Amino acid sequence: MLPVAILAGGLATRLRPITEKIPKALLEIAGRPFICWQLELLKQQGIDEVVLCLGYLGEQVQAVVGDGAAFGVSVKYSLDGPVPLGTGGAIKRALPMLGNRFFVLYGDSYLLCSFADVQKSYEFSNLPALMTVLRNENRWDKSNVFFQNGKLIEYNKHSPKPEMTHIDYGLGVLSSEIFANLPEGKAFDLADIYSDLSLRRQLAGFEANQRFYEIGSHQGIEETTRYLSTTRN
Repeated sequence: MLPVAILAGGLATRLRPITEKIPKALLEIAGRPFICWQLELLKQQGIDEVVLCLGYLGEQVQAVVGDGAAFGVSVKYSLDGPVPLGTGGAIKRALPMLGNRFFVLYGDSYLLCSFADVQKSYEFSNLPALMTVLRNENRWDKSNVFFQNGKLIEYNKHSPKPEMTHIDYGLGVLSSEIFANLPEGKAFDLADIYSDLSLRRQLAGFEANQRFYEIGSHQGIEETTRYLSTTRN
């Protein structure tokens, strides 16, 4: 299985004041820090290597997770430094630890799709990137993906179109070549990279059939807590 980069360096401003002194990855969900749930899930998915891309209060995450041995995975760290790098810049900085191909997982997502199936779909596509998508029809958030007949036609986070019925599920697979000409140490957004790739027909799509859970909103925290409390019991 490919290594996984977890993007967990954001400020989580939507959740303030609860994230003023603790990073989102360490929010207590169903009795334990969310990152613990994520790493446990990745181990169950057959993942062995994880790179945590951290920024805001990242040292707190390092203190909890350590080298990942407690979760059965190897964890390394890539830190933004004094200037936030955004989701794209954070991946660019982490490339030396990730190799040529890798999963990218948002730090607030708990996903039930098969990572192995996603990887197989990516390899079969022979494209430099893949985005997992879910038929959403504006249910959880504004739909931002035009996905038709198994093909990802367009992704546009900033200006969604009426024909877009799917949404970014929270998991991607990327090739390091995508970042070759992008600036080092500069902030940029992974969403813009995905959008550009989709317009150039370089972004494959994998349709998940189970809903996602997330802790990026108060409602998401409530739903994820209920789900994980049930699975734990």
